[in-house]
Formats: sequence, C-alpha cells, structure tokens
Amino acid sequence: MENSSSKGNALKIALGIAVVLFLGLGFYTSKVIKDNKKHEAELVKEKEQVMADLSNMAKQYDIAISENEVANEKLVEARDRIQQLMDSLKISQNSVNSLWRYKQKFLALEDEMDKLLAENDRLSLENELLAATLDSTQVQLAERTIFTDSLLVQNTELATIVKGAAILQPVNLKGFGVIERNSGKLIPTERAGRSDKLRVCFTVAKNNLISSGDQSLYVQVINPLNNTLGVNEQIEFDDKILNYSLISTFNYENKNLDVCEFVTSNDGKFEKGTYKVNVFHGKNLVAATEFILQ
Repeated sequence: MENSSSKGNALKIALGIAVVLFLGLGFYTSKVIKDNKKHEAELVKEKEQVMADLSNMAKQYDIAISENEVANEKLVEARDRIQQLMDSLKISQNSVNSLWRYKQKFLALEDEMDKLLAENDRLSLENELLAATLDSTQVQLAERTIFTDSLLVQNTELATIVKGAAILQPVNLKGFGVIERNSGKLIPTERAGRSDKLRVCFTVAKNNLISSGDQSLYVQVINPLNNTLGVNEQIEFDDKILNYSLISTFNYENKNLDVCEFVTSNDGKFEKGTYKVNVFHGKNLVAATEFILQ
C-alpha cells in the first residue's frame, strides 16, 4: 500500500516538473519570438533611418549641382553612388552585418560629401569674388567715360557670358576719331573730315584663370560702308574666318591693363556715320561698341 502511494507521489512530482518545464519552455519560446520581432523591428527602423540619411545626402548634392551653371562631375558621380547604395539597401536583408556594412559605407560617403561640398563652396566663393572684382572695375572706369548706360549694360552682359572662363575680357571699350598735331599731341574729335586716325581703347580685366605673359586680341573696326579698316587681313579659326583691323599684343600680368590702339584708313579719309568696333579673343567676340563721326 505504501509502495503504491510512493509511486503515486513520484508520478505527481514528475508530472509537476514536466508542467513547470513545459511552461518555462513556452515562456522562453515566447520571449525569444518577442525579442526577435523587437530586434527585427529595430533593424527595420535603423534601415529606414540610413535610407532617410542617404536621401537627405542626395538632396544636398542636387542643390549643390543645381547652383552650378556647369555641373561639377565629382558631385554628380558622388550623387550617383548614393543612389546606387540606396537601391542596394532597399533589397538587402535585415541583418546586423548587412546594416553595419551599409552604415560604414554611409559614413564614408558622408565624409566625402563634407569635403566635396566644402571644395564646391570654395570654388563658388572664388567665382563670386572674381565677378565682384570685375564689376567694381567696370563701375570705376564708367565714372571717367562718356559711354551711355546702354553700352555699360552691353559690356556687363558680355562680361557675364565669359565670366569664369579662361578668356581675356576687355571692358570700357570705346572708339573715337583723333586729330594728330605735329607735336604728337592727340585731340579727340567727332568729325569725320578732321579725323587723322581712329583710336580704340579698352581695359583688359584681371582674370585669375589666365596665365601671365604675352597675349593678343583681334580688333575689328567697320566703317559705315561696311568695310573693315586697318590692315584688313583674315585669320581662320576652325569653321570661322575673321577679318581684323589690327592685332593688339601686350604683356598680360594678371591685373587690369589699359590698352589703346590706332586704326587708319587706306585712303586717309573717314566716312560720316556709325562705326562698329569689335574685339575678339581668338574666335570669341568679347567686347563690342559703336561710335558716330559726323
């Protein structure tokens, strides 16, 4: 009888232990599943954050690229790498190792972006300072000239077109007739019949993109009969032929330089009417103006 009772108690104890183990296993399993879901949710959240950071980075590149008239190739290439990383991240597995690799790549791209944008800002500032220097020079020269507002606007537009390019930029271009005394003294005149020569003057503006040394500009003066005065020789640039009156050669030292040249007429006479003056750097028209001889 006692033996049967002992067996019953042992069975109850074993059953109790089994129930406890089962409940413990169930609790552990539930906790593991819950932790896995929580962990996966955290990975998804971190993945979304990395994706958002990459998207913001791409937008910063888009803004920097849109502010440049000529897109910086390094900025474009960096933005494309970010887009490729975003595309890869979208289809990647939600694992710690995978997300860590993407975070490392993001940090590297972030460091690269800081350097590229800093370099881009520096270049933009240099261009702004160069433009400001040219504008300031134009204003100062305009105070000493008799050019009209329309001509100043025209020169400003021409300066804007070639700004930042490695092209010589003449400003304050003017042409007029002169009377030449025996003493060599020159007297400006607006009368065609009294003009011995035509004088063309301009200032070559400072441009940091051009090296110091000998430089040349082609000056073209066209009379009211549409004839090119001076030597009237031709030079060919690829698909363009230029008739010029003279070649103005000077020593450019990367600072503002005043230049004046004389143009003569083959028959020694000058027609009444409007004269056109064009200045070319190579085949590029860099300055133009008109004046009238009565």
